[in-house]
Amino acid sequence: MKLHCQTFHANNQGTWLVWLHGLLGRGDDWLPLVNVFDQYASLLVDLPGHGHSADITLTGGFTEMSELLSATLSEHQIENYCLIGYSLGGRIAMYQATQGHHKGLKGLLVEGGNPGLCSQKERDVRLQHDRHWAQRFRQEPVASVLTDWYQQPVFADLTLAQRERLIQRRSQNSGKNIADMLENTSLGVQPCLLPDLQQMTIPFSYLCGENDHKFQSIARQYTLPLNIIPQVGHNAHYGNPAAFSAAVNHFLSFFG
Repeated sequence: MKLHCQTFHANNQGTWLVWLHGLLGRGDDWLPLVNVFDQYASLLVDLPGHGHSADITLTGGFTEMSELLSATLSEHQIENYCLIGYSLGGRIAMYQATQGHHKGLKGLLVEGGNPGLCSQKERDVRLQHDRHWAQRFRQEPVASVLTDWYQQPVFADLTLAQRERLIQRRSQNSGKNIADMLENTSLGVQPCLLPDLQQMTIPFSYLCGENDHKFQSIARQYTLPLNIIPQVGHNAHYGNPAAFSAAVNHFLSFFG
């Protein structure tokens, strides 16, 4: 089984950019940025339960997700690539870079992704939290759940207009599909990736919005290679695409 993808500028030689969206998103979320990096070939991935991969149900957690991503890269004959992931996509990218089949991986760029919880107690609490949201996504209209979803502290910087646009756009998702993915990729089932991340030798950058204090704190606590995007919160590529693009461009200069 392969994930649905879109390719752009596929005739370009060299390293591919593989873009992984967050929960409730889709590959299209990255389109404004892909056009900025037209000197690179890009692969925009729809994660299981999302976009045109909506009919793919993940049941085997991060291990299966990593295998799906590897199979998708192989299908597109991508041998050298950089992973760029936001939130859930960032967590998947970190897992792939440390636990998965990552031959050919040239760089890792994560935007607001959690590298993992250190204690079993923390993971148990988070899994219970995510199961609560999953139950709501299965039982209630998606739009009404999203109204509360985007009131969570991590989204506090969103304006009313931004929040309403996201609710409208994300309401196209299937609540059941989102619930399945949320449970299977919960932080409660994700291993702590910090030891492996700290030993990686490939270029690695951890991007955070200036107002995303939670993830800045995580980056500083574990000495991750933090790069701050000004004037935005958790969804930095959405809130300040120009600054985000500049940060990505600087990162890509390390390996061409």
